[in-house]
Amino acid sequence: MEKALSSKISRSIFDAIPLLIDFPTQRFWVDYDEEADVLYISLKRPQKATDSKMTDDGVLLRYREKQIVGITILNASTRSNGKSKKNGH
Repeated sequence: MEKALSSKISRSIFDAIPLLIDFPTQRFWVDYDEEADVLYISLKRPQKATDSKMTDDGVLLRYREKQIVGITILNASTRSNGKSKKNGH
């Protein structure tokens, strides 16, 4: 069981490497709330956002002054490439 889980985690991490390398900032934090199905990406800690804007596709951009400090993605599991555990893959 542990070996299978380790293999699955390794595969997920390796799949994510190109996306992580191309991310627009070198340091960021990611939290996922499974119950709410919301993915939080913080570009600054603490965020201390002073404003936010909801995009048409359900992504909340959080700003401090004019700088993006966080991204909140609603219904995160529905936005994956089909490999999410929530949709059975």
